[in-house]
Amino acid sequence: MKEIDWTHRLIGIKGSRGVGKTSFLLQYAKDNFAPDDRSCLYINLNHFYFTKSSIIEFADMFRNRGGKVLLIDQIFKYPEWSKELRFCYDHFHDLQIIFSGSSVMRLKEENPELSGCVESYNLRGYSFREFLTLMADVELEAYSLDDMLENHLDIVPSILNKVKPLAFFQDYLHHGYYPFFTENRNFSENLLKTMNMMLEVDILLIQQMDLKCLNKIRKLLYLLLLNAPCTPNISQLSNEISTSRATVMNYIKYLKDARLLNTLYYDGEEFPKKPALVYTHNTNLIYPVSLDPVQKQILNETFFYNMLHKDHRLNTQEKNVHFLVDRKYSFHIESEDTKNKKKIPDAYYVTNKVETNEKNEIPLWLFGFLY
Repeated sequence: MKEIDWTHRLIGIKGSRGVGKTSFLLQYAKDNFAPDDRSCLYINLNHFYFTKSSIIEFADMFRNRGGKVLLIDQIFKYPEWSKELRFCYDHFHDLQIIFSGSSVMRLKEENPELSGCVESYNLRGYSFREFLTLMADVELEAYSLDDMLENHLDIVPSILNKVKPLAFFQDYLHHGYYPFFTENRNFSENLLKTMNMMLEVDILLIQQMDLKCLNKIRKLLYLLLLNAPCTPNISQLSNEISTSRATVMNYIKYLKDARLLNTLYYDGEEFPKKPALVYTHNTNLIYPVSLDPVQKQILNETFFYNMLHKDHRLNTQEKNVHFLVDRKYSFHIESEDTKNKKKIPDAYYVTNKVETNEKNEIPLWLFGFLY
């Protein structure tokens, strides 16, 4: 909420299913309006009412009754939503509209009528810092990457004086990214349902794909999750799911947009080229799928990528360097079988230690404090 410029009259909140977009809208209303203040209203376009009434008609009726702020959930469930939002923006200057949408939506690129009028923001799952703040009931600040690299020898002790991060780190890797872990129901079962909803709604419905594609894209996701991080063999995958290479590449892009996968390219390359590596989007997604114990190295690399990709560009680099960040920082994610090998000059080493005493070594958990 602190990142958003709330003075804009049309604001889009995007995010993957399960990260709390509905809760975010309701929390905004609770924090800024009294319970009996009818100038703010939350609506969900899942309601059957909007099969016969347009957004324009409803917004006009709301403002005529004193409405000032309209919170719209599930915007993609409504046809022609972008054109109607543009009409409201152009004609209802006394009304602010804040709406939620799927992470796969390209608000400006795919909806040119919104260009120049909508401000778009991405809602992510919990960072490790946010998870710690909730579970340990302690106030912890976020740090920029540059600050972290320069001052981690001072930052780490200041955090350790307040909390023991490693006491909570494994729980975060298993179930801390999605806020619904606080609900009184089976987390893994709930996450599997959420993953299937991402495929059925965030990909098939929004991308207007045929239902017969569902089994193919589910199988592709499963194969990639089982082997991630991996260099995808596109020909083999196309044979496995009985479709073309080009379709496999498009499916991988859709799965990335839905925040189920992350793709890593060499510097200077991007889609539609084949990614150098495919990662699971966050560590929570690994556990419901894998039947075997999850390797620590896989968790470490996946966590690092997920925490940094919010505000930073990540690429792959030469051997022994896992990530090139912002085209200038090289990171090696250390594991038990590599930590005694010869160090790479000018690279940062990300370790499993609670704290370090070397300038180029940084504890892995600290990167969870980037937001």
